[in-house]
Amino acid sequence: MRIAIIPARGGSKRIPKKNIMPFCGKPMIWYSIRAAKESGLFQKIHVSTDSEEIRETVESIGLPVDFMRDPALADDFTGLVPVLKWVVDEYRRRGEVYDDVCCIFSVAPLLQSKDLVDAFDLFHRHEERYPLLVMTRYPVPIEWAFRRDREGIMTAVSPARLGERSQDLPEAYYESGPFTIWSSAHLSSADPVSGRIISYVMPGDKVVDIDTPEDLARAELLFRLLEKGR
Repeated sequence: MRIAIIPARGGSKRIPKKNIMPFCGKPMIWYSIRAAKESGLFQKIHVSTDSEEIRETVESIGLPVDFMRDPALADDFTGLVPVLKWVVDEYRRRGEVYDDVCCIFSVAPLLQSKDLVDAFDLFHRHEERYPLLVMTRYPVPIEWAFRRDREGIMTAVSPARLGERSQDLPEAYYESGPFTIWSSAHLSSADPVSGRIISYVMPGDKVVDIDTPEDLARAELLFRLLEKGR
């Protein structure tokens, strides 16, 4: 059986209440729930939250929250894997066993159900041996990167490679969200992403890490363009 877990901790700092803030007419988290429901993949969709306000918002749009997150897993330092494992274990204690676990981020308004379906197909073609992470290609070679200090002085990361042509350098990718896929066995590993992973590649115009007002404005623009094509 498959479960989609949408982590939505209260107390976001840079954009207050961003999990449930209005976004193009709906609470932000509504779009993650919509994608999960429309995919038809999951026997259970669970929003993991410590916030009564988030719980009330989620339930007002038609998704029951079976239980609240353990407060010990709701601080600024707990990673996502312990939260996912705790949710899976809590359902197991309640007699519900889930083998495939999809973590869908609550701030993912550009996510479409087709990406979830295609990613699960890829996950199963690899016989669920490795976790699946979403990747996006860097727009320029990482060998051209610079670091900037507090005084604005720039230092090349790879000075000897700055003059190389982009076509002569290998493509590089970064983890971009908006979801990950695991088996329950992966979550029990001491370091589940230390070994090999499966990559599901999404283009840069379908993923936005929303941490600033500028990110939010860009996400709204891209969302309106995507919705025209739905």
